[in-house]
Amino acid sequence: MSQNTVTHDRPATAERRTATHDTWLTPGRAARELGLKRSEFDLAVHLGRIRAVPDGGGGGRRVDRAEIERLRARPGFPERLRESVETVGTTQGAALMGVTKDRFTRLARLGLLVPVRFHLNRYRAVVWLYLAEELRQFAADEKNAPLLTGRVPETLRSQLDAGTDLRPRNWRHRHLGFMLRLADDPWSRAGAVASLLDPLHVAEVVKDPYDRSHLNGFRQAPPSHGTPGSPAAHLAQELMTAQDPDEIAWLQSDLVRLMDEAQLYRAAPRPASRRHGTTRETGQEPERRRTGARRLLGKWLRGER
Repeated sequence: MSQNTVTHDRPATAERRTATHDTWLTPGRAARELGLKRSEFDLAVHLGRIRAVPDGGGGGRRVDRAEIERLRARPGFPERLRESVETVGTTQGAALMGVTKDRFTRLARLGLLVPVRFHLNRYRAVVWLYLAEELRQFAADEKNAPLLTGRVPETLRSQLDAGTDLRPRNWRHRHLGFMLRLADDPWSRAGAVASLLDPLHVAEVVKDPYDRSHLNGFRQAPPSHGTPGSPAAHLAQELMTAQDPDEIAWLQSDLVRLMDEAQLYRAAPRPASRRHGTTRETGQEPERRRTGARRLLGKWLRGER
């Protein structure tokens, strides 16, 4: 009977493992089952088009099998899903919208076309990428027709002449939305905002060193470009960091609000209280000692023994 019991338990254990394996999918496997490249899958998660949850193992994500089936059941799968995360550069984007590359770049510099990603070419020049779906929508909107074919309005031309380029700022704000969407608690949300600020600007509004140290653990690095410390990595960090005074002030204001929420949610850890002998010193002990000292001093002044 013992042998029969063992024989019966083994398939059941294997079945439970298979069920667990099939219920939660790694990002790589989920991407394959959805017919996406891993970069397309990650972008879809950032955009909120694929629901992924923390895997509980240090920052990774996983996808429920039910989410895969939900996406597969949608009309036009998988083509529609792939189209929704298709990215294009300036040349492809201009052709898609039926405009010159120069006009496309001017529209992007003015903030009318918002990049979703960037990469650095071999000359360490920034190559901005845009969602093809958004470019099609922009071109199809009749209100934008004058911007596509007519002369750029004087107010916009003056901004271009002054050197306006909102592409880095717009990318930062979009990337912030990605980070906030994946943030799991108030500290993670505060860390997302802090990721776009220089540490000195963070220190201006987060005065407490223990709060600041804890917050630094939730700061997000820029998208990987080059080895740490390389010129490419430095450039990526520069693009990640707010530059304009009004953008810095806006992010600092948001950080103050989020830090209030984070501190209410869970206080930042503090160093352990000092121990005197084998007795832990609580916050009340110093006051008790001061009270006792004042009593002894009073007795001495009154001549009591």
